Amino acid sequence: MSSPHDFDFFHGDWEVRNRRRADFLDPDSAWEEFPATSRCRPLFDGAANIDEIDLPHLDAKGATLRLYDRESGQWSLYWATSRSGTLFPPVVGGFEDGRGVFHGDDTYGGRDVRVRFVWAGVSPAAAHWEQAFSVDGGESWVTNWTMDFSRPSGTPGH
Repeated sequence: MSSPHDFDFFHGDWEVRNRRRADFLDPDSAWEEFPATSRCRPLFDGAANIDEIDLPHLDAKGATLRLYDRESGQWSLYWATSRSGTLFPPVVGGFEDGRGVFHGDDTYGGRDVRVRFVWAGVSPAAAHWEQAFSVDGGESWVTNWTMDFSRPSGTPGH
């Protein structure tokens, strides 16, 4: 069951290794890799947080707002990018046995897509995130972006 402190591990500074497909819907598309940095801070005594990621390779920044709904026991994750200034539809879900899975609906390239975020391998020192899209209602998925987070040298966990 999720709790308002599921993302406590993520507070603080991170170095990020990104892998992103050139075409988010093509499972045979080439991967590109690039570094980034991220900083997350808690809100609402831990039941929410916000992070900003600096993606110099893409000449962009992104932000994620995460909100815990105490009534439903689920998190809503909202992504925005400096490229468009748009707040994208949320993915909703939670953690079970240290793994977070979140789903939502969006569009990509004019097509309706089901979106899945997965958080795994989380600890105060490291975490793995991945995004996948489905164009068939979740029957099949194309993982199109992964991020591996690690603390900058000499930086303790949150």
